[in-house]
Amino acid sequence: MMRHSSSIQRRHLSSPSAWIGTDESGKGDYFGPLVIGGVNVDSKIKKILESLRVRDSKKISDGVIKELDFRIRSSCIYSVVVIGPEKYNLLYLKMKNLNRMLAWGHARVIENILMRVNCPRAVSDQFGNELFIQNALLESGRKIKLEQRPHAEKDPGVAAASVLARAEFLRRMARLSQQCGFDLPKGASPLVDDAARKVIDKFGKDALNRFVKLHFKNTLRLDVGSSPKN
Repeated sequence: MMRHSSSIQRRHLSSPSAWIGTDESGKGDYFGPLVIGGVNVDSKIKKILESLRVRDSKKISDGVIKELDFRIRSSCIYSVVVIGPEKYNLLYLKMKNLNRMLAWGHARVIENILMRVNCPRAVSDQFGNELFIQNALLESGRKIKLEQRPHAEKDPGVAAASVLARAEFLRRMARLSQQCGFDLPKGASPLVDDAARKVIDKFGKDALNRFVKLHFKNTLRLDVGSSPKN
């Protein structure tokens, strides 16, 4: 299932120095969704994020992530797009390329924020051809300036977006674990293969589509039939 949320309902004017930071979570995890977050940042929000010591979510514990997620959502104009495993697998069959999927998700987040605030530019990590995002933007987003940077997580907007995306990914993983009746591991290691086999034993191989990203090599190692190739 794909969903998005935002902190406000009315459109705002943003300063020329404002920008949207976007980042994702879950792209390297066999289980769970792909989540893309976006945060609109201006001079006031930048100071708030700095006071909260917001940084790349990979450097923050899960407990702190949850607290920061609440503070960011309370303070910022944001959007979070969740592409659940079933939707993810359908999109991958259509697009055949993870970077195109990422661009599609980042574009949706940008569009959602632009529906609520005017903003001149968007910043994300470098993950593929910038034209992927540009082409995925709808008419209202075509005028925004896109910036892809190596190590963009140093940008406060991107760091805040990474926190929102990670927090939502953790929530969705907890729900999937509850459905399975056991904790689902993160990543794509052999430990993950063992958990996937438990899912198959409990629900049948067709149920994998509800829990995992089928194009990962893990699916081939499970020997449950063909999977889309990377």
